[in-house]
Amino acid sequence: MSETTALFIVSEAGYWGEECVEPLTTLSDAGVDVTVATPTGEKPVVDERSVDPDEVGEETSEKVLEVHENDERLADPEPVAAVDATDYDAVVLPGGHGTEWDVNQDRHVRQALLSAVGGDRGKALVVCHAVGILAFTREADGSFLVEDREVTGFPNEWEEGIVDENDLMPDGRKLPYWVEDEVKAAGGVWDAELDQDASVTVDGDLVTARGPGSSAAAAETLLEELGVELEA
Repeated sequence: MSETTALFIVSEAGYWGEECVEPLTTLSDAGVDVTVATPTGEKPVVDERSVDPDEVGEETSEKVLEVHENDERLADPEPVAAVDATDYDAVVLPGGHGTEWDVNQDRHVRQALLSAVGGDRGKALVVCHAVGILAFTREADGSFLVEDREVTGFPNEWEEGIVDENDLMPDGRKLPYWVEDEVKAAGGVWDAELDQDASVTVDGDLVTARGPGSSAAAAETLLEELGVELEA
């Protein structure tokens, strides 16, 4: 049996630590061969809030920083335009506000997502703010990839607690769009399951996850979809 492979496409404008590191380490521990890409091939940037112990706790902060600073795949990623998503069993898009500026707007990333979800072989895991890419990803006939698909992602209710009345984030950047609004407008069947501790939704070859607290469940779900057993 050939080795299972996954392509992680990570933001250079600020990825959320746990949403990348949890799936990255879980898949790696399960024997999946992971390649990391970024929009330009530069090292991804971790969102400062996602490694702030006051924000995420000491344990998560330390784990994320350890991987971010020492994982060779994150240190030396491929440019996304130089990789062929059809070569991989899974495409993984970790979230973070940064994805709104680069990953979600990148035509090569959108093509990778399309090939993973619409092709014969692949699966895709899209987490948190990266779910916003579904509002910009169209099939060849012009229809939205997300149309009539059940999805979860970063909800408006949470965004309201982060941005101010002018949609400015704590770092002063203006949020260009709200994920939930855009994905719904593109025809997605949205349910962020706010009454649940974690929210992971599977619709065909598309797996979506709500946010940081759903990262572990998302990674396990993707392994199940890939038919890879998580070692005890």
